[in-house]
Amino acid sequence: MNALPLRRRLALELFRLYRHSETAEHKLTYFFWECTLRCNLHCMHCGSDCLRDGKPDMPAADFLNVLDGLRGTVDPQKTFIVITGGEPLMRADLEDIGAELRKRGFRWGMVTNGFAMTEDRFRAFLRAGLRSITVSLDGLQRSHDKFRGHGESFERALNAISLAAHTPGLIYDVMTCVNRENLPELPELRDLLVKTGVKRWRITAVFPKGRAAGNPLFDLSVAEYRQILDFIRETRTQGQIHTGYSCEGFLGAYEGVARESPFFCRAGVNVASVLADGSISACPSLRGDYIQGNIYRDDFRDVWQNRFQVMRDRSWARTGECEKCKYWRYCEGGSLHLRDERTRELIVRCRARQMDEAKL
Repeated sequence: MNALPLRRRLALELFRLYRHSETAEHKLTYFFWECTLRCNLHCMHCGSDCLRDGKPDMPAADFLNVLDGLRGTVDPQKTFIVITGGEPLMRADLEDIGAELRKRGFRWGMVTNGFAMTEDRFRAFLRAGLRSITVSLDGLQRSHDKFRGHGESFERALNAISLAAHTPGLIYDVMTCVNRENLPELPELRDLLVKTGVKRWRITAVFPKGRAAGNPLFDLSVAEYRQILDFIRETRTQGQIHTGYSCEGFLGAYEGVARESPFFCRAGVNVASVLADGSISACPSLRGDYIQGNIYRDDFRDVWQNRFQVMRDRSWARTGECEKCKYWRYCEGGSLHLRDERTRELIVRCRARQMDEAKL
C-alpha cells in the first residue's frame, strides 16, 4: 500500500482542483455552535474544555442573533447548523432552540454522547426539526463505560442509536474513537451496529489533546493504525454498513479505500463555529491561535469573509517534514487540529509518511 496507483492519482488531482475552487468560494455550509461546556460524563479521551459544572451556557438569543445577522449572506437551506458541546443534552431549552432554528429556515442536528436521550425528548427534537444526529460509541460495554466514566453510558448510547436507526428520514451516524483497548473489538462492534440497524459508521483515532494527551492507550503504533484502515476497507467491501475513516488527515495509499472522498480539511473553508464564550473559530476542535474573533465584539460576517486566511492559504504549513513531502500536493499540511495552536507545528506525524517509512 506504499504507492499511489495512477487512477487514484488522477482522482486526487481532480479533487485538488475542486478543493481549491471550494476554498476560493468559501461558502459557509456547516456552522457549529458549542452551546455549553457542561457535560454529564468524564471521558478519558475528551479533547475539549467541557466541565460538569462551572461556566454558564451561552444564551440562545446570542447565537440566534448571529444567524439573524447572516440574512442575505447565507441560504438557510444550504447552511446546516450542528449543535455540540460539552454535551448539548445538558441544556433544558434545546427543543426550543431547535424550533427557533427551524423557524428561521435552518436545518439542524447535534453531536451527543446519548446519555440523557429519552424517547420523549427524542420525539420532541424531531418535532422541533431535528434532521441529523451523531452518537458516540467507543467499544463494547466494558470499554465504552470505562472510557466514558459511567457504568450506564453504553446502554444509554445504544438506546439513542437505536432511536435514530428506527427513524425514517433522519440522517445519523455512529462515531467510534479507537484506542489500543477497543481496537480488537471492532469486528464485534460492527456486528452489533449492523444488528441494531445502523447504516453509517465513522471511525477515527484519538487526537492527543486534553485528557488524551500523554495517555499510552491512545498512542497507536503504525501497525495498529494500519489495522484500523484495513478493517475499514474490509467492512466497506462487505457492504453491510457504510464505514469510513474520519477527517484526521491524508491517508496516502489508503485514500479512496478507507473513506468515501479524499481528505479535505474544510475548517475555515466551509466550516465555522461559535464557541461557548463567543469565540469565532472553524472546526470546534480548533482553539487557541486559530480563533478569529468573538461575536460579542465582531461582526461574524466580516470575520468569515476576511479573517480565515490562515486556513484558506496553507502555504505557511510547508515547513519541517511537510516541506519536501511527496503528498503535499494532496494534503497541504494535514488537519489543523493535529497542529500546535501556538507554533502550528505538527504534534502528530503524517500518518501517510509513517506508513510509507515503516514498509509494513
